[in-house]
Amino acid sequence: MDLHQLLEAALLGVVEGLTEFLPVSSTGHILLLGHFLGFESAGKSFEVLIQLGAILAILAVYSGKLINIAIRLPHDPTARRFVIGVLVAFLPAAVIGAALHGFIKTVLFESPMTICVALIVGGLVLLWVDMRHQPQSIPVGATDGPAHGWTGAPQAAVAYDDAMQFPLRMCLVIGFCQCLAMIPGVSRSGSTIVGALLLGASKRAAAEFSFFLAMPTMAGAFAYDLYKNRDTLKFDDLALVGVGFVCAFIVALIVVRFALDFISRHGFAPFAWWRLIVGAAGLAGLMVYG
Repeated sequence: MDLHQLLEAALLGVVEGLTEFLPVSSTGHILLLGHFLGFESAGKSFEVLIQLGAILAILAVYSGKLINIAIRLPHDPTARRFVIGVLVAFLPAAVIGAALHGFIKTVLFESPMTICVALIVGGLVLLWVDMRHQPQSIPVGATDGPAHGWTGAPQAAVAYDDAMQFPLRMCLVIGFCQCLAMIPGVSRSGSTIVGALLLGASKRAAAEFSFFLAMPTMAGAFAYDLYKNRDTLKFDDLALVGVGFVCAFIVALIVVRFALDFISRHGFAPFAWWRLIVGAAGLAGLMVYG
């Protein structure tokens, strides 16, 4: 291990912190970046293990709310339903992720072309969903309604403006949507947010539920990957993971504090366009450099 590897690990940690809780696919970004940097980790564990930094960041930001939910849990049905809902949403990924772990790590993680295509397709889906959830505007001087020659684009109805009010059936569907993110480039947060939006959640509620669902999902992925690769990890690998972890924690701490307000104001279109740019740039890079 040399300074060059440490700098690469730090850069990948920064990218992990920037992208983990945004619908752009953190795994897709660090796998693509690692591919072009020539960065290799034993069993592709670095890319999963540095997520611990992002986990601790969201736990730190949401510690007050988590403590409040824990205190209310024995006597508040809403708090109990919310916790059960998060666990129900987590189950599909836990079962399918464990069953397909080998295929995911040895096939999907090794396909930069698949990652680029997933980034582009996911960007287009995110753009479409974002347009469906834009506030309906009425031209100046016009009165709403077809009688005045203006109907506006069809808009999606918002049935749930609070992440703690999602019904269990909705949580389960969101959990299955999250399984799509086992394909690098799809995005865990992106798939859960899109699923929640299509089921009637507001943008802020969808993003917040995705944040809470990230806690058991990422913690489970971290623990399972650490267990599966316990015999292949060396001291140098752990040192690189440590550097990436610290960088991911610091950057994710900043991102999580501002992400919900940014999404509430600007929606998901900026992230969709970013996905399209990165996916197209990745394809171009693969064609030129292989």
